[in-house]
This record gives sequence, C-alpha cells and structure tokens, in this order.
Amino acid sequence: MSNSTVVVVTGVSSGIGRATAERFAKRGCRVFGSVRNRATAQPIPGVELVEMDIRDQASVGQGIQAIIAQAGHIDVLVNSAGVTLLGATEETSIAEAQALFDTNVLGILRTTQAVLPHMREQGAGRIVNVSSVLGFLPAPYMGLYSASKHAVEGLSETLDHEVRRFGIRVALIEPSFTKTNLDINAPQTAARIPVYDSERSVVAQAIQNNVQKAPQPDGVASTIVEAALGAWKMRHTPKGEASLLSKLRRFMPAGPVEKGLRKTFGLV
Repeated sequence: MSNSTVVVVTGVSSGIGRATAERFAKRGCRVFGSVRNRATAQPIPGVELVEMDIRDQASVGQGIQAIIAQAGHIDVLVNSAGVTLLGATEETSIAEAQALFDTNVLGILRTTQAVLPHMREQGAGRIVNVSSVLGFLPAPYMGLYSASKHAVEGLSETLDHEVRRFGIRVALIEPSFTKTNLDINAPQTAARIPVYDSERSVVAQAIQNNVQKAPQPDGVASTIVEAALGAWKMRHTPKGEASLLSKLRRFMPAGPVEKGLRKTFGLV
C-alpha cells in the first residue's frame, strides 16, 4: 500500500482506535489519529497525532482542515471513538443519554460531514464506522449504548445509499466483547434505583467476566483495515463470537436467541 493512501482514525489514545492506527501504519498508509490532548497522548509509531474533540464542531473542522493541509487529501475515515454506559434504562438521566449520543452518534456525524466535501471532490473515499454486536442485538442494562449503536447502523446504511454515486462507500464494523480499558472501566449511571440492584450487579459482573476473557483489539483492528482497503461490503463482524452472533440473529428463531443472550448476561 502506497503512502498516498491517507487514513484518519478517531480515538487513537487506546483500545481499538490505537490498534487500528498501528495496523494501518504497518500497511504503509499515511495515518492521522485524533486525540483530545496531544500533550498527554502517548505517541504511536508511524501515526501523526491530531488534536480533535469529536464532540466539538469547531475542533473537528480544524482537525480535518489541518490534515488536508498536510496530506492534501483523505482517502479513509475510521470513526472508532466511542463511550459506553451501564445501567437500567429507567436509571439513565437525559444528560447521560445526551452525552453518550453526542460522542457515539453526533461525533460520527461531525467527522463525516467534515470529510465528505473533500471525498466528493476527489470522487472516492471509504468511511468505516465502528458499531457493535449491540447495534443489532441489544443487551440488558446497556439500553442507551445499544440505542446509539442502532443509530450508527441506520445512519451508515442511509449514508451509503446517498454517497455511493460519488465513489464513496460506507462500512460497519460490529465487534463483540473486546479487551479494552473502555469496557473494563465501563462507567455506570449516576442514579441507582434499588429494585434493579441485584440484576444490574449480575449483568455488570457478567460483562467484566466476558471482557477479561475477550481477545485483544488486534482482531477488530485487522477487520477494520480490510473493510477500509479491501472490497466493499456493508457489515463486517470479526471472527469468533461476533460472527457467530450475527449468524444467530439472522437465522435462528427469536426465542432461542433471546434466551442465549440472557444467559450470557447472567439473567434467567
């Protein structure tokens, strides 16, 4: 892969974003990774760090313009930055829901709108949005996170219809449990309604157990790189659990799928 392939990856401070940026760099791409604070960010070999807060319209615009000024164009945008939240839907405040959607959904909208004029002008581009298996298979006590990933799925499919005539395609990555700090240190809602305590605790422990035995983010990163540089298809599920869940959702009756999901999260 030539250095002329310019890739922008959001959220490269850690986890999936960092692993993805590293893998693109090893493929010979020119990689720009977004971080909120360059002064405190750890360097990544072969990756140029750009200060950009995807929650801020002006920051996104400045960051994308700075990349174009340096590289001349952008071929691939990977929207990997995201946050999570654990808690009952009834416990989730409007402010918590808004903050989650501001990053997981509107963050993608901001970066996408910033790069699209340049991709349209060059007549080519690939946008890869990191969703989740929870984008098609909701999980208990992760209602707003699941909702945000459902929104990412709908946004991505619609966008692909709109921009393919300009030579731009959009793809989704749907990983399952991945061993990252985001999941290990998943924040919980501030409010606590006692009737949910026992089940919420069981689900939280089940999530931790699954995350601790989950694979490192390298497999997801590899899937992202192939989705960005390979032949286009809309949905990409990393090998293993994510791929299995995708098949179960498509081909199994809803009852057994729901029963298996509840078992995974420690519910009866």
